[in-house]
Amino acid sequence: MSRFAYVNGRFVRHGEAAVHIEDRGYQLADGVYEVWAVFDGKLADAEGHFTRLWRSLDELRIAHPMSQASLLMVLREAVRRNKVKEGLCYLQVTRGVARRDHAFPNPAVPPSVVITAKSLDRAATEAKAALGASVVSVPETRWARCDIKSIGLLPNALAKQAARERGAIEAWFVDDMGLVTEGASSNAWIIDAEGTLRTRDTNANILRGITRSTLLEVIRASGLPFSEKPFTIAEAQAAKEAFITGAGSLVTPIVAVDGVKLGDGKPGPVATRLRRSYIELARQKAV
Repeated sequence: MSRFAYVNGRFVRHGEAAVHIEDRGYQLADGVYEVWAVFDGKLADAEGHFTRLWRSLDELRIAHPMSQASLLMVLREAVRRNKVKEGLCYLQVTRGVARRDHAFPNPAVPPSVVITAKSLDRAATEAKAALGASVVSVPETRWARCDIKSIGLLPNALAKQAARERGAIEAWFVDDMGLVTEGASSNAWIIDAEGTLRTRDTNANILRGITRSTLLEVIRASGLPFSEKPFTIAEAQAAKEAFITGAGSLVTPIVAVDGVKLGDGKPGPVATRLRRSYIELARQKAV
């Protein structure tokens, strides 16, 4: 099947898509991105992703490339053209094309917009989630504005590679106080010895996860005890359960942290139930 990408106003074949060599995203990582899960051909958690996108652009003083209504139409068209029923839709917005200089171009240039969409085998991802996954810890090496969903992801890429080389799917960053901040591409959660769900608060230097926010709706409706109290790797290893959340991982149970098995080494009942509940709610709210 041919794939298509949206690049600066037009759809082109995926293999022929390109941006200018002096696009500031390519040369300076001067841009932001968002990723939507796609369920039944619709965008999950759409409003939350748009809100975070506009905030990230504003924080970097990058112009909004189009209205939300127009962007939603283009995103949906990307999903449609690529015949994605279950999968992911990726959006990247950079400051645009200009002669290489660290300072912003003056006068300003139009932002560059790239959108791609791809299908996922949900049956395969569900099978993997049913087995659980492992994470490893790495030192926190990122910049102090992780609340911006920037395309400058080199520390995240190095952390992911470290995880892969150690047989894990994700790396958890640990700050200088010994506390877990978040994953390289996800938010980190545990269910502690007292049965309380815990994840890092968004006032810390972490990304304000959209899957995280939707899952909090599920947690509050269920009445499960919840706290935005940070945790250490040792606490995670002693936890009843752990899991990660993100547009790609959804809610994925974690069964080992730095090689230490949690419980019986199998996905716990709470994380498993939360995954089902999140997917059900996300499907209902998808647009």
